[in-house]
Amino acid sequence: MEVRRHIYFSGRVQGVGFRYRATYLAQSRKLTGWVKNLWDDRVEMEVQGEETNIERFLQDLQRQQFISIDNMEVAEIPCVEESKFRVVY
Repeated sequence: MEVRRHIYFSGRVQGVGFRYRATYLAQSRKLTGWVKNLWDDRVEMEVQGEETNIERFLQDLQRQQFISIDNMEVAEIPCVEESKFRVVY
C-alpha cells in the first residue's frame, strides 16, 4: 500500500549533499516526491511509495557520510499522482 510522508529534517542537512543523496536513494527504491532546502537550515521533503521502502530509504539516508539528522518531523499526508523524485528550488 502506498503512503505519502511530509518530513522536516534538522541537523547537519545542508551543504552536505543531502538533496542529491536523497534523490538518488529515492529513485533507486522507486519512490516519488521532492526535497528542498529551507531558509532555516532544515530540509523539507515529501516522499511517496510503499511504506517499507520509505522506512528503508530513511534508514539509508541516515547512514550517509557527512549527513547528520538530529530530528525528523513526520506527518502522513494524502498520496498524489507523480512519476519521479526531484529536487525543488
